[in-house]
Amino acid sequence: MDSTAQTFQQRTLSVKLWPPNQSTRLMLIERMTKNLTTPSIISRKYGQLSKEEAEEDAKQIEELAFDAANQHHQKEPDGDGGSAVQVYAKESSKLMLEVLKRGPIMKEDGNVTTAEIASSIRTDVFDISAGRRAFISAEEAQDLLRPLKELGNRYTKICFSNRSFGLDAAAVAEQILLSVKDQLTEVDLSDFVAGRPEPEALEVMNIFSTALEGCNLRCLNLSNNALGEKGVRAFGALLKSQNNLEELYLINDGISEEAARAVCELVPSTEKLKVLQFHNNMTGDEGAVAIAEFVKRSAMLEDFRCSSTRIGLDGGVALAEALGTCTHLRKLDLRDNMFGVEAGVALSKALFSFADLTEVYLSYLNLEDEGAEALADALKESAPSLEVLDMAGNDFTAKAASSLAPCIAAKQFLSKLNLAENELKDEGAILIAKAIEGGHGQLNEVDLGTNQIRRAGARLLAQAVVLKPGFKLLNINGNFISDEGIDEVKDIFKNLPGVLGPLDENDPEGEDLDYEEKEDDEDNEDELESKLKGLDIKHDEQFRLK
Repeated sequence: MDSTAQTFQQRTLSVKLWPPNQSTRLMLIERMTKNLTTPSIISRKYGQLSKEEAEEDAKQIEELAFDAANQHHQKEPDGDGGSAVQVYAKESSKLMLEVLKRGPIMKEDGNVTTAEIASSIRTDVFDISAGRRAFISAEEAQDLLRPLKELGNRYTKICFSNRSFGLDAAAVAEQILLSVKDQLTEVDLSDFVAGRPEPEALEVMNIFSTALEGCNLRCLNLSNNALGEKGVRAFGALLKSQNNLEELYLINDGISEEAARAVCELVPSTEKLKVLQFHNNMTGDEGAVAIAEFVKRSAMLEDFRCSSTRIGLDGGVALAEALGTCTHLRKLDLRDNMFGVEAGVALSKALFSFADLTEVYLSYLNLEDEGAEALADALKESAPSLEVLDMAGNDFTAKAASSLAPCIAAKQFLSKLNLAENELKDEGAILIAKAIEGGHGQLNEVDLGTNQIRRAGARLLAQAVVLKPGFKLLNINGNFISDEGIDEVKDIFKNLPGVLGPLDENDPEGEDLDYEEKEDDEDNEDELESKLKGLDIKHDEQFRLK
């Protein structure tokens, strides 16, 4: 099984994109079939699968793993889809182990149906989200939801996403949900009223909420439903009855100031909450204050996402102060808000509490030099196992690199570094290059695109990453690299096709620099080269060009 996951990752990660192509998916099925039919300690204990049954199992495993990874990618898009690939491989391995421990289920006549295979692999998940996004009639609901009516079913997770329920279909679902709600631990009602008029959608939400009231959920997903305050309150009965929630998703739900206050008011207990996601809403500063109150009550929070929510300075400071109580935080995503310098400084004070932080996304927050420096200094002293650092689009310069570089040098578990769309220029790029050249064996992606970098900085960045095992992508597009510099960088990566990103937006002339900077370009590069000889890099000191 381990070799399956490794083979899959080696063959798929090179694509750098999710979803994988059909040939990759077929390759995984073939590999899993071979592993399922290979004699092992487990198969000797539980029975050996035939090739025919193993092939059907492998097809079902791949489909389930693909769906899980796809849902992960939709919830947490990361650009190249690398995290979805990891979910795909991990889920495949886990399901293979389940099948091996289950053993063969072939009947005496030698036949077994695909449905029986699927049921034997995953009997706890009921999911109707596959296929075309469409309205669902009462008759279709009766047919689709029939398995939930079967006596003795073991479904603990239901997913009704991607199907739009009207009043008739909701009435059918209501009776069925009442019969199974006591066994449910995970409910996904994301995107389940799409295209319905508001009065009908609110009534449908109320029907589902009442039917599920009192169930003891671990995870609730209400994303992509344009809830607003009315929608949040339509789910009031369900929300009020939840005392053990560990995950709550309210992504793309029109969570305004009033809606955020309603969420804070209706959810009675957040003591066990580990995941809270509010991505792509219209929350604003006042809404952020309400969310901050919610966060203060969530001391066990591990994954907090409040990105693209129109939060400015006041809301950013309120959130930063609230996050200081979340000492178990592993993943923090505040991208694409309007925090500004003061909110960035406030957040830096909270970062000292995050010893377990592995991923931090702080791009497009208007941090500038002062905010970026404060955050980098704080991260240097915390988060020893940091894997992802994203601070793109914050308008900081080479001045901030003097703080960023020692922070980055100290983070030896980094796999992804994104500092794109800033103003680092060659001086800052060289500091970053020197910070990552030693160690950093897990680093596989670096993005310093659109930073006014020229030949010297580009060359040093390329040399810093080219020999790292498993390195996948260096993006230095959108810079001011000369034609000679482009040739040098391409030559460095000549034996690693696909690792150097495109350079189609590079501008050798550096048109937005003033005339004097263009005139002195070659002299500046020579000066930078000489300064490299005196570059002193230590983890416990500031990085300086002497």
